[in-house]
Amino acid sequence: MFRKIERRDFIKTSIVAAGGVSAATPETRAQGPGTIQSANSQIRIGLIGCGGQGNSDANHFARLPNVKIVALADVFEGSIKGTLASTSLKLDAAKTAVHRDFRRLLDDKNIDAVIVATPDHWHALTMIMACQAGKDVYVEKPLSLTIEEGRRMVSAARKYSRVVQVGTQQRSARHFQVAAQMVREGKIGKVARVHTWNYDMEYPNGIGNPADSAPPAGLDWNFYLGPAPEVPFNENRFLWNFRWFWDYSGGKLTDWGVHLIDIVHLGMNVDAPLSVSAMGRKYVVQDNRQTPDTLMVTYEYPGFILTYENRAYTGRSYEGRGYGIAFYGTDATLVVDRSGFEIIPEFTGRKRDDIFTPRVPPARMGLPRNDTSHFDHVKNFVECMASRKLPISHVEIGHRSTSAPLLGNIALHTGRTIKWDGQNEKIIGDADASKRLVKEYRQPWKLIDV
Repeated sequence: MFRKIERRDFIKTSIVAAGGVSAATPETRAQGPGTIQSANSQIRIGLIGCGGQGNSDANHFARLPNVKIVALADVFEGSIKGTLASTSLKLDAAKTAVHRDFRRLLDDKNIDAVIVATPDHWHALTMIMACQAGKDVYVEKPLSLTIEEGRRMVSAARKYSRVVQVGTQQRSARHFQVAAQMVREGKIGKVARVHTWNYDMEYPNGIGNPADSAPPAGLDWNFYLGPAPEVPFNENRFLWNFRWFWDYSGGKLTDWGVHLIDIVHLGMNVDAPLSVSAMGRKYVVQDNRQTPDTLMVTYEYPGFILTYENRAYTGRSYEGRGYGIAFYGTDATLVVDRSGFEIIPEFTGRKRDDIFTPRVPPARMGLPRNDTSHFDHVKNFVECMASRKLPISHVEIGHRSTSAPLLGNIALHTGRTIKWDGQNEKIIGDADASKRLVKEYRQPWKLIDV
């Protein structure tokens, strides 16, 4: 089903140094339509998806002196109006092209790159078409809704020699880079257990139970659904809450878990699990979401176990944080989230090497957060548009970091442990589970064969 990827080639291009240096390959140096000639060239950006995340991305792009947002596309007129009225973006409504159909934006040969900030079920088609149109792409996470989509997105970036950055911006945060490097270098000893988690207080009503209704004025509901099944409009299937419906996303595991697992891959120097099992369902929260309010996923990787946990009904924290990653080493535990990281030494009478120099007393140590990570991530993408190097979260990395959460949801839906051949991207010995690597599109939409 998928083209075989040699592990040595993947590691060569995917493992990024803690300092965030991009690796150049022959395919990324190729010149093509829309290629930026220098770092100072004027760069024209089109925004596809004018919701909250799209506006956040666009604001960071607009901070760069040589970048201009010149076009918008969204199926909802209200979202376009909101973006045009943004005081931080300061767009000239008379000069900003507006489209309901993103394909018309892609037809504009004066646009150099696009931001894809649509709901997840639109990421694949939009990004592939943008590559075909000669645009570089900043695409939000999770990269795809299925693993087959993700592989075709990687193929499109390669075939059309496009720079593609995935919106896993934690890779651009200095404190995440330093934390991951310390884990890789064995500063906390051997790590055989990693835990990731998201805790939220949504009890008891969650997102509520709105009735189906007519779509709001200015929304093309049929176009919004696109390749997803035809269903009546429900406000919870639209805008932010689409994340909790299987037709458009994968719940907390793909929405937030991809950020956390991405850093685990960076710190542990891995790209794919060996096996995945999952348990979870809606036990507590009383709303119309489809995804679990309680979830536990266990991944076996070479040499260690990773767990992901989500509870949507607790205000409690784990390791002092409502979300995060805990690397449990033989000499210390390293805990990291967007606020920073800390190292908690183990004191069992065992001799250990110093983690810090000079020697420090037993206490919680850390590095404060780098709160410019989103801007730095965008800046890295724009710089790579000129250099044609791989950005820090290039599409292969984003695909691998998205595949692990998607496999967790496959294990959840089947109720079985999934054995995964990461090199060939195949589920081993389970034909029924393998069917979930793909998703049938509603006509007339088709997943483009690249």
